[in-house]
Amino acid sequence: MNKGGAGGGTSGAGGPTVGAAAAAAQKQKSLLQRVDNDIGSIVDNFNSVVNVARVNDPPVRNSQEAFMMEVRAARMVQAADSLLKLVSELKQTAIFSGFASLNDHVDKRTKELNQQAEKTDSILARIGEDAAASLKEMESHYYSSVLRSNNRLEQ
Repeated sequence: MNKGGAGGGTSGAGGPTVGAAAAAAQKQKSLLQRVDNDIGSIVDNFNSVVNVARVNDPPVRNSQEAFMMEVRAARMVQAADSLLKLVSELKQTAIFSGFASLNDHVDKRTKELNQQAEKTDSILARIGEDAAASLKEMESHYYSSVLRSNNRLEQ
């Protein structure tokens, strides 16, 4: 439960503030208390159902025990439902904080790639200028060379 908590979405600029960290710690504490209470309730009610699940001779006693079993089973269902809601809440928190973190990562990576593209463009432009200058220099040497002049005379 530590990783998907409320402070997970602020990982972009050096971590959460002190207030956000305190709020995340408080939320984690309350969630752990809910889990402990719900699991304790399920265990206590299950023990009671098992203890009451004896068959006795008097019919009135059996109906009372059956009613107690129904009540305890209903409490177990409520505690289990509370745990399911808690799991759903944790999943939503993890998903939404994950999206925020993912968006931050995508923005950061986009900036890095844009900078790299600008550097690449400037390098390519410099290479193009160097190639054009070299080509111009080679053309001037070619047109002023003795070999070109001899080739023209022979033709």
